[in-house]
Amino acid sequence: MKLKSIIIALVVITATISFSSFQPKPDVMERGKKLYQSECLACHQADGRGVSRLAPTLIKTPWVLGDKKTLIDIVLNGVSGLEVEGEIFYNPMPDHSRLSDKEIADVLTFVRNSFGNKASAVSADEVKQRRLAKKK
Repeated sequence: MKLKSIIIALVVITATISFSSFQPKPDVMERGKKLYQSECLACHQADGRGVSRLAPTLIKTPWVLGDKKTLIDIVLNGVSGLEVEGEIFYNPMPDHSRLSDKEIADVLTFVRNSFGNKASAVSADEVKQRRLAKKK
């Protein structure tokens, strides 16, 4: 009984350590970076700081680090009139629904883990679920 308790404790500790030190896979980050450079960089800039009144910063904002569903919806549907750090951005961001679920997941994982950000990865399945919810 004691050995079973020790094994369970070790499994829980290992899982906790693994989860807390989560790093997205390098191939996901590389694909996400390439997509960011082709799809996002012109407005959000190479450093993720954006452009005043044009495109908001992607650095440590609730939009980037918060609920993944909201971020996915922004990419799928586009947005205008977004308020970030007290500034409203009326320049419309077009929808990027032409990108695959995997491409959107990769670029959002890149954004959520670049520019000083640290957040969980976005999966293709999460994007698929939001895309399906949009159709309802």
